[in-house]
Amino acid sequence: MTAESHTRKRDAAATKAALLDAARELFAERGFDRATVRDIASRAGANQALLFRYFGSKEAVFEAAMTHGGFAQLDAIPPEHLFAETLRGLLKDTSERRDRSLETYLRSTGTGGAGAALRDQLGDAYGHALASLTDEPDAALRADLALAWLLGIGLVRAVTRKDPLASASVEDVARLTGPAIRTLLERSE
Repeated sequence: MTAESHTRKRDAAATKAALLDAARELFAERGFDRATVRDIASRAGANQALLFRYFGSKEAVFEAAMTHGGFAQLDAIPPEHLFAETLRGLLKDTSERRDRSLETYLRSTGTGGAGAALRDQLGDAYGHALASLTDEPDAALRADLALAWLLGIGLVRAVTRKDPLASASVEDVARLTGPAIRTLLERSE
């Protein structure tokens, strides 16, 4: 490999990463429908043709943006810590957190196509992980209730920004939600 081709490859990787970062930001800010390929490319400082070259479609860049955060979190965090860690990540100030998958999910609800299928897969994967924490016969319902609480907290905190939840400390929200989630997802003895 020549030095020139190595530089081009590194530039391609940097451009792809910049496009993905811009897509994550815009999908979180606007949702799938209102984020345009042109705006994503512009924010990344790239030509929109490169977005299509690297990802193929707007749906594919959306999938890559969602996969990066959501599935990576599932792989990295044991189920017994998933709710608390997801909640803590969600409650961080947007300037502190890089992963805005939940905002993207919330702002893109109702979008059809590949985005909807991915959201369903991600929701199912989180639900399965949380359901594994209890041996109750209604484990799936309990997991969905926990997810609904996360989505609701995310909606109020990050999207509608309604106080007092929008300005509550991470510690206060975790302290108040922790016992209820443990009760919801506990194992019978």
